[in-house]
Amino acid sequence: MVGGVQREPFVLTLRQLTTARLGVGAGMVSVCENPIVLASAADELGHGCPPLVCVNGQPSAAVWRLLDLLAAEGAGFRYHGDFDWGGIRIGNTLRERVPWDPWRFDASAYSASAVAGGPLTGRPTDATWDPELRPALERRGVRIEEELVLPALLEDLR
Repeated sequence: MVGGVQREPFVLTLRQLTTARLGVGAGMVSVCENPIVLASAADELGHGCPPLVCVNGQPSAAVWRLLDLLAAEGAGFRYHGDFDWGGIRIGNTLRERVPWDPWRFDASAYSASAVAGGPLTGRPTDATWDPELRPALERRGVRIEEELVLPALLEDLR
């Protein structure tokens, strides 16, 4: 999460979250899958970075606790992950526990992206937030990692 006095990324343990006061309230919290988004936001936006949580792949118990605390304080969430089957599964898992809006993470954003990663491999799965995302991924057959759309994500955080 980017926050704290220095507005630098820091790791919160489950133990630290037992007494945490987060101070986000009903504000928007952006959530990403990969640490490169968090590090780049800290480098480029510094003190101006809004609340940003990185789940770092499959969320840990500490991530779940942090998201639960933020939700209890009234925070809203938007999520972006990798456009691949693993990224879709992580998004589905998050959505089962906390409501979130897609943050450039739907069929429209995928189809509009001019960047291309490697071939899409693995077992397909539906995106619970967008029934058109799976067909779009299957048609194009290309995975797009968050790093490839980093400039757009950082612009949104500005």
